[in-house]
Amino acid sequence: MRATLLLRSTHRSGRILRVRRSRVPAKVTKEAEPENNNEQRREEETSNGSDPFSDMKQQFLHFKRDKYLANIEHFQSLAQNPTPKVDSRVCPSNILGLQPGEAFMVRNVANLVPPFESGFSETKAALEFSVNTLQVENILIIGHSCCRGIEALMSMPDEEDSRFISMSFIRSWVIVGKYAKLSTKAVAADLSFDQQCRHCEKESVNQSLINLLTYPWIKEKVAKGELALHGGYYDFTNCTFEKWTLDYEGIRSKVEGNGYSIKDREVWQ
Repeated sequence: MRATLLLRSTHRSGRILRVRRSRVPAKVTKEAEPENNNEQRREEETSNGSDPFSDMKQQFLHFKRDKYLANIEHFQSLAQNPTPKVDSRVCPSNILGLQPGEAFMVRNVANLVPPFESGFSETKAALEFSVNTLQVENILIIGHSCCRGIEALMSMPDEEDSRFISMSFIRSWVIVGKYAKLSTKAVAADLSFDQQCRHCEKESVNQSLINLLTYPWIKEKVAKGELALHGGYYDFTNCTFEKWTLDYEGIRSKVEGNGYSIKDREVWQ
């Protein structure tokens, strides 16, 4: 079995970060017969338990087939509802098929991970506990579409008075994602505000992955190959799930010490 820590976001007028520890069985249900050698190799890796996300993928596809498509009018109405009254639009246990005891979760607005150097937060305590005590082998940070937390971040003036920020808990928190916002503005300035928010929803996940490497005990384990960092994005408007992995070696090989590199991107649909 593999232990997996997932930082997952859901929504209640804002995005929520979840940290989960998931034990994934080594054996998973096979899909259709492979059409080529590459698919055969991936299936053999799955049966040997080398891919901790294969079972999660199957559970997501089962959710889409058995729940989402069977109740598509309900889910589409949730996607169009800007102010859900309960935290139910993106339920990780529901879409990923996780059972009680399979996941250790922490939630926060906009699924953000602050850098190590900033002050205390519940998210930091959860990271320390899950990595050092639970000794998880994977961390997955998941964003989602129509995130109100990211919308709040993107709505903030670029040069906002620090005293004004300190008057709001929400603004004081989402400012953690300011570099994701700046990156979005740099590459998507010509897009509409909604499109910029969609871009920033994913960019904030990558920024949080980079922030994870500022934690000494995380960076050490990643460097030793004992811990892997992953990003995810759930688009609940069409029920697709995008998953990728932070390429630590790719980051190390960069001439400059900024930016990020990702690998193994796939879309579950």
